[in-house]
Amino acid sequence: MKRKGRLFDKVCSFENIHSAYLKAQKSKRFKKDILLFNYFLEYGLVDIKKQLEGENYVHGGYKEFVIRDSKKRTIRAPYFRDRVVHHALCNVIEPIFEKTFIFDSYACRKRKGTHRALKKLKLWLKAAGRGYCLKCDISKYFDSVDQTILLEIIKKKIKDKKVINLIKEIISSFNKETKIGIPIGNLTSQLFANIFLNQLDQFVKRELRSKYFIRYMDDFLILGEKQDLHYLKEKISDYLQFDLKLKLHPKKANIFPSSKGIDFLGYVIFKNHVLLRKSTVKRFLKKTKKVKKEERINAWFAYAKHADSFRLTKKLKTHV
Repeated sequence: MKRKGRLFDKVCSFENIHSAYLKAQKSKRFKKDILLFNYFLEYGLVDIKKQLEGENYVHGGYKEFVIRDSKKRTIRAPYFRDRVVHHALCNVIEPIFEKTFIFDSYACRKRKGTHRALKKLKLWLKAAGRGYCLKCDISKYFDSVDQTILLEIIKKKIKDKKVINLIKEIISSFNKETKIGIPIGNLTSQLFANIFLNQLDQFVKRELRSKYFIRYMDDFLILGEKQDLHYLKEKISDYLQFDLKLKLHPKKANIFPSSKGIDFLGYVIFKNHVLLRKSTVKRFLKKTKKVKKEERINAWFAYAKHADSFRLTKKLKTHV
């Protein structure tokens, strides 16, 4: 595997830092910390550049808050200055790792996303015919990523020591003592999470030779015959445990007939149609109670258009 060097100057260039600043403030520019940064904009950007070039940049802390969506999540949001650095780093290293990812990994990637994953799954259900599905979830994924293993994986592709040191500073800004976990809320965490599980993707595709495999962050599934899927589940479980120090969620690693429908990313997918998950509909209605009616209707249609939901949409018009 060819390793990339001479990257640090690209990370530290004023053009890259300014581009990172624009991305970091997108849709958030009226927040207090961003307004303050903007007031001293030139000084702030030059200061980031000097600290990076002098290799004395120190990552700040995190603002923590809890969100309750499909499950309770603790978000650790970095301060704006650190978000600029995250973007500056990702601008340079993300294209390098993007080339190594399999086609059917759909989370946090350009020209991918939820709906393209659903479209591919529906096509595969038609191609595979009647069969079974192995659907898995990794237990407490972000909180379980081993930082030392992650850094070693990154080093296999990046040889620039200064860039590695910057990555190490960002990774170790969270749980420095235990060296376990990456924070939900960092832009870098999205990339690092994909880099980490790309090891699983390559194992499944290259070693296990699984054709019908889709991953969306720590949720993944494989279509196949029942006996084969039991074998694959065991092999994947062993690989995660011994190579990546991760575990499959004991209640969310199941094999079932695909004809029953596959509950994935908020939808239930069948060979010939797609339905909305009931719990997702309830959460959607709860979320949009305080939103203006016109905005609720537009949001509903944007969400529901990816499923066969004509009757449900008609029924819910009075509620949204």
